[in-house]
Amino acid sequence: MGTIKLMIGALAAGAMMGILFAPAKGTVTRKRIAHQAGAYADDMKDMFEDIVETMTQRFESVRGDVMHLRKQLMR
Repeated sequence: MGTIKLMIGALAAGAMMGILFAPAKGTVTRKRIAHQAGAYADDMKDMFEDIVETMTQRFESVRGDVMHLRKQLMR
């Protein structure tokens, strides 16, 4: 009988601790997740734009070099 009371007491204490230290409500948690996902999406967009800009600059540089070589060869 003492073991059962101890188990019930432990379960009750665990339930109380769970309520006291529970994470935020589901709506708050979903908003946090959505906000974080938006932040990650913005970061990915910025990185993609940086990559496109870098590749465009490199392409234009190579294009300029090729045009310069072409002019030299045409002389």
